[in-house]
Amino acid sequence: MPERLARIRNFSIIAHIDHGKSTLADRFLLRTGTVDARKFHDQVLDAMDLEQERGITIKSHPVRMHYRHSSGEVYEFNLIDTPGHVDFSYEVSRSLAACEGALLVIDAAQGVQAQTLANVNLALNQKLAIIPVINKIDLPSADVETCLVQLEELLAIPRSEAIMASAKADLGIEDILEAIVERIPAPFVGEDDRARALVFDSVFDVYRGVITYVRLFSGSIRPGDRVRLFATGQDTEVKEVGVFSPEMRVGEVLQTGDVGYVITAIREPREIHIGETITGTVHPCKDALPGFKEVHPMVFSGIYPVDTRDYEALKYNIAKLQLNDSAFRFQAENSIALGAGFRCGFLGLLHMEIVQERLQREYDMDIILTYPSVVYHVYLDSGEMREIENPTYLPDMSEIDRIEEPMIRSQIIVPVSYLGAVMNLVMEKRGVCQHTETVDERHVMITARLPLHEIVLDFHDKLKTVTRGYGSMDYEPDGYQAGPLVKLEILVNGEPVDAFASIVHEDRAASRARQLVSRLKDVIPPHLFKIALQGAVGGKIVAREDVRQMRKNVTAKCYGGDISRKRKLLDKQKEGKKRMKEIGRVNIPQEAFVAVLKASE
Repeated sequence: MPERLARIRNFSIIAHIDHGKSTLADRFLLRTGTVDARKFHDQVLDAMDLEQERGITIKSHPVRMHYRHSSGEVYEFNLIDTPGHVDFSYEVSRSLAACEGALLVIDAAQGVQAQTLANVNLALNQKLAIIPVINKIDLPSADVETCLVQLEELLAIPRSEAIMASAKADLGIEDILEAIVERIPAPFVGEDDRARALVFDSVFDVYRGVITYVRLFSGSIRPGDRVRLFATGQDTEVKEVGVFSPEMRVGEVLQTGDVGYVITAIREPREIHIGETITGTVHPCKDALPGFKEVHPMVFSGIYPVDTRDYEALKYNIAKLQLNDSAFRFQAENSIALGAGFRCGFLGLLHMEIVQERLQREYDMDIILTYPSVVYHVYLDSGEMREIENPTYLPDMSEIDRIEEPMIRSQIIVPVSYLGAVMNLVMEKRGVCQHTETVDERHVMITARLPLHEIVLDFHDKLKTVTRGYGSMDYEPDGYQAGPLVKLEILVNGEPVDAFASIVHEDRAASRARQLVSRLKDVIPPHLFKIALQGAVGGKIVAREDVRQMRKNVTAKCYGGDISRKRKLLDKQKEGKKRMKEIGRVNIPQEAFVAVLKASE
């Protein structure tokens, strides 16, 4: 092995959300001198305002560091920081594909959580070397012994391999850096010297076009080289290469084992796919690098501009956002109530929230989101199967044989004292607890099967509420299951509003309809005529509320006199209101659509 390669270590940090990944990365940057102490701030690698505010990592962030080992040798570390929330597990899988090892961070006060299990399985599937780190050992509530037991029982990792640390108090950082050198293997040498680079992320720059984040597995890439995108066969020229330290720094060449960025002549975001292999045009590689599983959206919602004149701007900005977030999908659609917009696919509700906030903050877009839905399999009497993600396109119930909804298998880790409350929550969400498993003397893991639609809205929040914040969950798709599902429509002044339509369980339809119309009654402003808000299932009205009418006092000018004069004025007003109701148009404000989203809280 070349001496240069022997001194390179590529690794990720994986953990459950809020276990201290970003703080640990900060300590590495300071200890290796990558970031000047004067310019240092917390969460250096979390570049977005959203990440800083929420204290969570949303995007993977690569950075190159140089560390002097106790032997005197200087090693090159390529760290790829990863998110911890279940909605962003696709970011984790992409980061791991570019590494040879991973630091597994466990919070000493919280122990092994559901997402920790999922991330370890991702790392093991990639055959990575795992270094367990018990973080936050200086906390008064730290229980190191329990963490070590869980490490052996749940993850099958010997307790002797664990390193005790506290990123906040700067304890054990040197031990971790030494372990990275000793336990994580150097990059392997390819069979030949043909260029093979795995694209694990990409961003869009207005001035420079598409910037691809790559890990080179063999060969080299320099400015001026002609390269080929393996999947599409497109040839292009390399304009610039470089590394992250942590900001982008231009370099002369990227070689085997390096993690860095490549800027080509490509300016169209859709032309580069995450997981793509970049190779040379003159001597291309024969096979693509093994990428990673393509992620499919699980939650769908409509995004519409508040002002229809902003449609083209929204289309352009959504396309730019998709490049930075390959799990986000969109396609154009039209709504009777909202006009032209986009049907968008997300990995979960947090993912949807982040996309919404990024569109509003980074691109200054005023948008409306419709009620989230999932992909249903609708079997017609003719035997045809249709995938329906928008309730508006659901065929007439008389033509439908059955509707199947997507299911998920969930692992929920909770303290034993909250077991009953969590089981009640699962049953309330139409789920089935399949089995329970003891983690240690204080924690239990519940494996449950639930409908995806029930968990995307508020299950995670309710789980945190009933377990006082100690519960954690992870889930994966688990096929489809037939159920008594119906289409719930909300009629405003007798007209169905497609943005409020949803597919719900038959038993929940009436209560859901009552919830929605009572919310809408408070947010739709009074008009000059009375507005009926109705919830309908298959043409049958199951709930109703009225929005009060604004009323001019037409009898104010009558001072005394006969009652028939006042009645005549009131009857004339009533006739006018009836005529107005026939031709009047109801103005539904943006707050009404937000209220529908929040009606499940």
